[in-house]
Amino acid sequence: MAEFVLAIDQGTTGSTVALMDSAGKLRASVNREFPQLYPQPGWVDHRPADIWSSVVKCIRALLRKGICKPSEIVAIGITNQRETALLWDRDNGEALNNAVVWQCRRTTAFCEQLKADGHEKMIRRKTGLLLDPYFSASKFRWLLDNTPGVGRLRREGRVAAGTVDSYLIWQLTAGERHVTDVSNASRTSLMNLKTRRWDSQLLELFDVPKAILPEIVPSSAVLGHTRNVPGLPDGIPIAGVAGDQQAALFGQACFAPADAKCTFGTGSFIVMNTGAELLHSKAGLLTTVAWQLGERGKPVYALEGGAFVCGAAVQWLRDGLQLIKRAADVESLARTVPDHGGVEFIPALTGLGAPHWAPEARGTLSGLTRGSERGHIARATLDAMALQNADILRAMEADIGKRMKPLRVDGGAAANDLLMQTQADVLGRKLIRPQVIETTVAGACYLAGLGVGLWKTPAEIKKIWQAEREFSVAMNATARRRRQASWEEALKRTLL
Repeated sequence: MAEFVLAIDQGTTGSTVALMDSAGKLRASVNREFPQLYPQPGWVDHRPADIWSSVVKCIRALLRKGICKPSEIVAIGITNQRETALLWDRDNGEALNNAVVWQCRRTTAFCEQLKADGHEKMIRRKTGLLLDPYFSASKFRWLLDNTPGVGRLRREGRVAAGTVDSYLIWQLTAGERHVTDVSNASRTSLMNLKTRRWDSQLLELFDVPKAILPEIVPSSAVLGHTRNVPGLPDGIPIAGVAGDQQAALFGQACFAPADAKCTFGTGSFIVMNTGAELLHSKAGLLTTVAWQLGERGKPVYALEGGAFVCGAAVQWLRDGLQLIKRAADVESLARTVPDHGGVEFIPALTGLGAPHWAPEARGTLSGLTRGSERGHIARATLDAMALQNADILRAMEADIGKRMKPLRVDGGAAANDLLMQTQADVLGRKLIRPQVIETTVAGACYLAGLGVGLWKTPAEIKKIWQAEREFSVAMNATARRRRQASWEEALKRTLL
């Protein structure tokens, strides 16, 4: 009998469900978008019912393709938008409020007060994260304070809390399992990185009851079985779970320390495997759990840095400045000029992320002259996407104290050859683009397949992974230093 793994990739703007066969080939996928809710400036919500409905619609549509019989699905893997927080009723699985999305800034004042009270150092030491509304803890606190009737339901033991992975597993198992994997738990600001358990001091600080939180489990193991899922038979093992960026790292077969990947999406996320070493960054990066394979497996840790604006900068060229009609046109426009012509773009359209962490910074376009053309602005935009990633990767090298390996790339913008060559040049490191760029889905499939023994070890998966193209460094060291200096000067002006 043929064997397939079904992966659920639950993202910020929609859900994707895909099938991978036992040879590691992605055979088909289906995507469904759902509405984004903006109840106030700076607030971002999702309706949990929309999240679950989009997943069910994807499953049904995928199975209608006839790639496999439902009985041939041997495991389910889940990867998800991280940090987004939900509350639901244990009795019926219905959400008690909208989900508070990772992008939402409604808890800024609460986090600033905790900083003023001197709690940031302790939080950083225990969790590897910054004290920021980005992470789940303050979102749970807000939901508990602002959800009608939650006090009564808590007294009755009916409130369940979790991130998106936990909510999906609850729905997939008809409420039999309330769990979250260690990679997602590490993004809540409530889990102690060393013990990989909910930390009593953090729970007390954020006033989140342990009783409402899910059990923390490995990323690859049988965590539960399907029950009453439309289109699927009961009893399929749910055997792999990881947050989206950790799943992408696994999908890129970055299994050794100093292996790193960069996902070029709306923002860019760079994650480096640090192995068994729990490394606290001194350079403005985050420490997180990458994954844990099996109950007895040791955790693998990672350093992470994210730039808030990457592909979003190209969208701004299209929608804001209307320099291009399609996002894909930016490469051809940028190729109309030999270089950036002295134009510098700092893409702080929503502040600056790692390693600068300047949320109040705003974008700047400088160095314009009478000779500046549309192509120079396009070229400066691609340069900026690459240069901000280079800042993060150099910070990673400073933290680990050694030169990184060639960087593996994925995400939609990784298809832009000029951007990839620019990234290799300003970084001074080789880039490798894989044949399968849907790396989050691949990572979820691999974790689930390992969880049920479809593949025995990560070494088998490493043989499945294949490169599509390598980008070698074409810029000399002198030109690289000059380009970096121009960027840093523009960055200083932005940060003043």
